[in-house]
Amino acid sequence: MATLSELLPTEAIRLDVPAADWRRAVTAAGDLLVANGTSTDAYTAEMIANVEENGPYIVIAPGFAFAHARPSPAVLRTGMSWVRLTEPVEFGHEANDPVTLVVALAARDSGAHTAAMAGLARLLANPDTEQGLREAPTPEALHLLLVEADGRTGEKAGERERAAETGPAVQKILTVCGNGVGTSLFLKNTLEQVLDRWGWDRNITVEATDTISAKGKASEAAAIFTSREIARTLGDVGVPVKVVEDFTSTTEVDRTMRDTYDV
Repeated sequence: MATLSELLPTEAIRLDVPAADWRRAVTAAGDLLVANGTSTDAYTAEMIANVEENGPYIVIAPGFAFAHARPSPAVLRTGMSWVRLTEPVEFGHEANDPVTLVVALAARDSGAHTAAMAGLARLLANPDTEQGLREAPTPEALHLLLVEADGRTGEKAGERERAAETGPAVQKILTVCGNGVGTSLFLKNTLEQVLDRWGWDRNITVEATDTISAKGKASEAAAIFTSREIARTLGDVGVPVKVVEDFTSTTEVDRTMRDTYDV
């Protein structure tokens, strides 16, 4: 399985990029995917259409947008790009605007980048490393932080596999986004960090999915965690739907878990 530093090479990182609005910001990230042979211009258009259709749910943390669309023929191979903007732009998100960082994902399927998302989620959840990523002076310095994160992610993955061997989980929580391959994975990994901390990782499994699949899977879940925009799309699905504004914040997810389970 590809690591974060492999999916996001130095050549796919650009710092201090000008953009007049959110569409141009997403286009800048898409252009990097195209330049590195990850996708075609058609995928960039699909990322923009995703926001137009589903709203600015891709702004998953203050100042941070995670641009992506569904796997499609426009994706040539799974990869990512990183664009830090010269000036912030508005995406229309109620809580997390304006955006200064746009990371784009082009995925061939829903599984090849799972470990990379775990690594990036952990980086952004740590205030020190998150600041380092935002303030890295060069693409090379930023990429070094990604390489260091890969090792820590591998250790955590091994711990989770060993925990899974002790027996089946008794409950499931769904994390949901428009496509099931991007922001829902971010939230999944943040939630798993909280479950690890609580010692509940052997009792609760977390599944990332899309809005259409979530409606069919809701009866299997104890709760759904998602963005405000996607919660409106889901409506009443028969289980609690919990809104999380910052998908990288273990503090907010911890608070949402306590509310869900009355802890």
